[in-house]
Amino acid sequence: MDVRIFPNAHAVDAFAAREIAALIQARAAGGKLCVLGLAAGVTPIAVYRALIDLRQQGLSFANVATFNVDEYYPIAPSSPGSFTRFMRENFLDHVDLDPANVHELDGSLEVQRVAEHCAHYERAIVAAGGIDLQLLGIGRNGHIGFNEPGSPRTTRTRLVTLDTVTRRDAQDSFGGDEVPQQAITMGIDSILCARRILLLAVGGQKAAIVTSAVEAAVTDQVPASFLQEHANASVYLDPAAAERLSRFSQPE
Repeated sequence: MDVRIFPNAHAVDAFAAREIAALIQARAAGGKLCVLGLAAGVTPIAVYRALIDLRQQGLSFANVATFNVDEYYPIAPSSPGSFTRFMRENFLDHVDLDPANVHELDGSLEVQRVAEHCAHYERAIVAAGGIDLQLLGIGRNGHIGFNEPGSPRTTRTRLVTLDTVTRRDAQDSFGGDEVPQQAITMGIDSILCARRILLLAVGGQKAAIVTSAVEAAVTDQVPASFLQEHANASVYLDPAAAERLSRFSQPE
């Protein structure tokens, strides 16, 4: 895999933001829509702030469409833990995106409507031309989106049950309230259909799982390892997240 190590977390975020901005501009120059898959959470938030700064410097998002990669279930869009709310507060409300081009997974639907909602989401991605760039973080258990350990390679957007580790790590976002036991997520196959994938990881708490994802065998027990099968996926790390890679732990 293409694994790049940057001097610090700020450099990771800045480089990712510049790459996304360059793609937006290149697509705009060709008169084309730029379709971004977006992840919520602590890891990408600085990327969104950097993109907002670039918007203030003149970058336009008028030709951009977005698809959120996941959402808790059940949850109201206005809930403090909702990824819909997170994305709006931390990115979408601060750039000149056409609201019609913003696509969000709805965690407030009645359960009998979820399957059709997921199928509609997949159709909307195809109708937009497919995802040009998918931005991802990685969970401590190796999840991407909310594809938890054991998720098959062939999965598409669906309702899933969350791993205990995932729910524990999300507790702070819910202010003491109980974290939902389920979520709606784009599947692994959905993610791998993106033409370009960026996975970002910073901090020593991600070092062990990053090494498993990029250096060990591909396995559904580490869903992020499926990115090894993608022709245009990159992993951007700070030194702490990279510290267990063999180039450091087993130098020649």
